[in-house]
Amino acid sequence: MTPTLDIQQPQPFDLVGETILFAGNAAGFEGTLSVTVSEGHDEVTGSTSVGSLGLRQVQGAIEIPATTMFQLNRLFLTLADDTGNENGPSVTIPVLFGPRILPGYRGWQPYTVAAGDTLSAIAQAQYGSNDFAPIFEANQHILASPDVIFPGQTLRIPRADI
Repeated sequence: MTPTLDIQQPQPFDLVGETILFAGNAAGFEGTLSVTVSEGHDEVTGSTSVGSLGLRQVQGAIEIPATTMFQLNRLFLTLADDTGNENGPSVTIPVLFGPRILPGYRGWQPYTVAAGDTLSAIAQAQYGSNDFAPIFEANQHILASPDVIFPGQTLRIPRADI
């Protein structure tokens, strides 16, 4: 059976901003997919048009209003073909919400860990402060502890000045 939802962007644990872009292939009942972003306390909803007769490319965006008071930095983006059946197929992708990780978030840049690096030292070099929390939170999907990083590891450095 061919899946009716194949979401290629974002990937799990991508670092996203106030506009979450999504893309993939989908077919939706009456040509519509519902879009929900939630973290268990708050929710933003929308919809996007897709083909109803076979799998077609789909792309869209959902805006997270500045007034949304998400309490957590891990969000769940759900795209669902539930317009004609509340039990229709859906895909849920965990993403990390940059504006909750770093105030003024505008994007991120990669950083390759060198021998002798610590998260505090990287934060000092990147932000002028040894507060490594934004770096740790932006990489929570690959870092189990802020005390354990490895040379050659690529980290995402959240930026407010891009």
